[in-house]
Amino acid sequence: MVSVSCNSAAAPGGVREASAAFILDPVSKVNSLFKPCISLSWNRSSFGSRKLIGAREAMALNQRITNPLCHVESIMHLPSVAGGNISKLNAVTLGEALASEENAFVFPSKVYSSQAHVQSPEQYLEMYKRSVEDPAGFWSDIASEFYWKQKWGDNVCDENFDVRKGTIKIEWFKGGITNICYNCLDRNIEAGLGDKVAILWEGNEPGMDGTLTYKQLLHQVCQVANYLKDIGVKKGDAVIIYLPMLMELPITMLACARIGAVHSVVFAGFSAESLAQRIIDCQPKVVITCNAVKRGPKTIYLKEIVDAAINQSAQNGVSIDVCLTYDNPVALKREDTKWQKGRDIWWQDVIPQYPTTCPVEWVDAEDPLFLLYTSGSTGKPKGVLHTTGGYMVYTATTFKYAFDYKPSDVYWCTADCGWITGHSYVTYGPMLNGATVIVFEGAPNYPDPGRCWDIVDKYKVSIFYTAPTLVRSLMREGDEYVTRYSRKSLRVLGSVGEPINPSTWRWFFNVVGDSRCPISDTWWQTETGGFLITPLPGAWPQKPGSATFPFFGVQPAIVDEKGNELEGECSGFLCVKKSWPGAFRTLYGDHERYETTYFKPFAGYYFSGDGCRRDKDGYHWLTGRVDDVINVSGHRIGTAEVESALVSNPQCAEAAVVGIEHEVKGQSIYAFVTLVEGVPYSEELRKNLILTVRKQIGAFAAPDKIHWAPGLPKTRSGKIMRRILRKIASRQLDELGDTSTLADPSVVNQLIELADC
Repeated sequence: MVSVSCNSAAAPGGVREASAAFILDPVSKVNSLFKPCISLSWNRSSFGSRKLIGAREAMALNQRITNPLCHVESIMHLPSVAGGNISKLNAVTLGEALASEENAFVFPSKVYSSQAHVQSPEQYLEMYKRSVEDPAGFWSDIASEFYWKQKWGDNVCDENFDVRKGTIKIEWFKGGITNICYNCLDRNIEAGLGDKVAILWEGNEPGMDGTLTYKQLLHQVCQVANYLKDIGVKKGDAVIIYLPMLMELPITMLACARIGAVHSVVFAGFSAESLAQRIIDCQPKVVITCNAVKRGPKTIYLKEIVDAAINQSAQNGVSIDVCLTYDNPVALKREDTKWQKGRDIWWQDVIPQYPTTCPVEWVDAEDPLFLLYTSGSTGKPKGVLHTTGGYMVYTATTFKYAFDYKPSDVYWCTADCGWITGHSYVTYGPMLNGATVIVFEGAPNYPDPGRCWDIVDKYKVSIFYTAPTLVRSLMREGDEYVTRYSRKSLRVLGSVGEPINPSTWRWFFNVVGDSRCPISDTWWQTETGGFLITPLPGAWPQKPGSATFPFFGVQPAIVDEKGNELEGECSGFLCVKKSWPGAFRTLYGDHERYETTYFKPFAGYYFSGDGCRRDKDGYHWLTGRVDDVINVSGHRIGTAEVESALVSNPQCAEAAVVGIEHEVKGQSIYAFVTLVEGVPYSEELRKNLILTVRKQIGAFAAPDKIHWAPGLPKTRSGKIMRRILRKIASRQLDELGDTSTLADPSVVNQLIELADC
């Protein structure tokens, strides 16, 4: 196998051959400059058919971009706020309300930039240049700020990104011995932060709360770690965690990391069948759960789901001997909990008995840290495997710079730890920085849509990180639920999970942040471990809806359907050229699928599966998954583009677009539309929405069907379940599949009832 060492300055170059048949949207080149959407399609059916081309043709088509800085240096052509008249750019500075035009810039103020970690485009470029030209030196300097029992070897990074040269391999800091729990807790306590609040817990009901200092958190982590060791959990063993957002969830994650066990957190909303799949795949020594939890007014009986999953696992040859169960009396009495003697253990009966100190299991940087399963509408869930050292360094660094974190900040990410955001930016990234983190168990609109801002005021939250879906749902309820609260503590806002359309971005900026707070619109994935493209508050002007520029060490590439890397203003498939420390190392037990899914579509690149447009200023506009595309009469139309046009109508709060079969067009556009609270359904509004799309995109993109939607089927973290929408639109109601992960499963029946309205 051929490996590429990152121990010296990288010199990109070489030839890439076309790897698969892809079709690039023919209308993408006419999209307006600042519209944050393109129209792309990945023709999955043609994946296996490779076109054979000659070496000369391959070189002509696929010559790599030789200057890794060429797409970030463009930022230097923009004027600075100190450099004169920005009004010609239709721009504002922090503190000024942003108008409705989509092509506006938002410049950081002089005061804001002067206090930021990265204060200017020049400073960013200097750091970025070193990160891509000397990745070993750049990341070694950052890694040295953490505790290592033993430093890594000569090669900081050893990688092979090209399937044509052998097995895909990514290694960072191999030979370095460390422990991420030690760096999250012990190191901070030794630095004098033992009495600083680590976790502020907010329960489902207002008034239910709790706190843990870093010292108290370490004590509880050690108790759980000692229990796990006592029941036979060793380094490398898997532990399934099926808990709601109690403090015990990050406690258990850290306890596993402390003893070198591999945790696999499963979102406490997945069905018994989904949980069983994960149990069968990783064969854990123990399952840790809770008897029940309240989500809003609803009770979820988690222990019953776990019981069913364990039974299914046993039928497939995987038995679970221990089920540690947290007693949550607010949701369910202990005596009402179904119980299996000899297997089930109450958390409160055993954990407090264990010592509050536990020796650290030192692990290699490349030893596994956790598994996190990602699932699609079909196929076996993919067990994404992250290792310790590189993930630790990367999540800590991205958290610090993307949110411009300061020790005085109170940070709240609304994500559940069942998803990667909860791993990287609720638990590990913040705590590696010694941050105070809010862990919220409840629903963000319970008991009313002002709950988020009530929490912000209660804890003086300064950094607020959430999903565009949640922002849109709160936007729908009206400004009054926001403006009744102060929110003066807010300093940075963040967006995660999907592209945020400009109108939502502006509302988030103007109303929630009072035009004072930059928005870190982060692009990343479960597989990447941390942010790859993100604004840096204070560093450069933002454009509403753009993820802006790559993070340090990240070399994004936009390629066409043949794998040719595109320069300048362009649209295409988003790939990454070289590895970064937080990258996942494999799919658990299926390295072949890992290579086929992520590295074979465009040989020599990591293929993200997302579409992207880069504008003339070098800003990146993420457009969602490239298979979220509709082919209407030969026009390939990105669903995100149509959704963005629909929500630009002031009476539309949210939209989700899917494609359904059409005997003439091939596919037709089917739009689910949620209106602003109080706006009635009407035929006139239906026509206006269609006209809006026609005007902004073209007649070919006009929806054939507007389906009124009181709500959309979403997971608790805010992800829209589009496979369910496709089944409803196609009237395949007997194929809806598992709806147990939805925040509100009743939405599905409401949509079915409104199908013919």
